[in-house]
Amino acid sequence: MTSELPPQIKNQLAQLQQIQQQAQAIAVQKNQVEITLKETELALEELEKLTPDAVIYRAVGDLLIKTERDKTKESLKERKDTLDLRLQTLARQEERAQKRFQQLQEQLRQAIGTPAAQ
Repeated sequence: MTSELPPQIKNQLAQLQQIQQQAQAIAVQKNQVEITLKETELALEELEKLTPDAVIYRAVGDLLIKTERDKTKESLKERKDTLDLRLQTLARQEERAQKRFQQLQEQLRQAIGTPAAQ
């Protein structure tokens, strides 16, 4: 008796591993976006505390460039909106990957639990 798995089960296992890897990659991206979003929100909060005539510098590569408060505020708001949208997209992708993972897992259980018809 051979312990060789049928090609269909091998394929399902490979798909399961691939979906798991995709879900992990999405989770990492989501975490990075959440961190960047939090930093952007904190920067906006600090900007609100400043007086309108406060001197503000913006990091551009290795340089600090003097900038206007309102332009910086608008730029940060746009960045926050973009990050919020990206976070929503990643959350949907993560949910779809988890559902697909569960479907494949169930299919695999049924395939293994059901005796091969011969």
